[in-house]
Amino acid sequence: MVIYSPFSLWMVSVQKTLWDFLLDETAATAIEYGLIATGIAVAIIAILKGVGSKLNTTFTSVQTALK
Repeated sequence: MVIYSPFSLWMVSVQKTLWDFLLDETAATAIEYGLIATGIAVAIIAILKGVGSKLNTTFTSVQTALK
């Protein structure tokens, strides 16, 4: 018959919790999705900035033509 002390049971619990934490990849996936979303946002901002200046030029020329 094996008798476990409360300390040894606590250590087993700590080890299990530590392994569960180390093997959990949920946070890594969330970080990856965040980086992907950030990259897409930066690309959209760059595209809109280029299109925005061209659109401004077009509207300015139309406004000038209408005067």
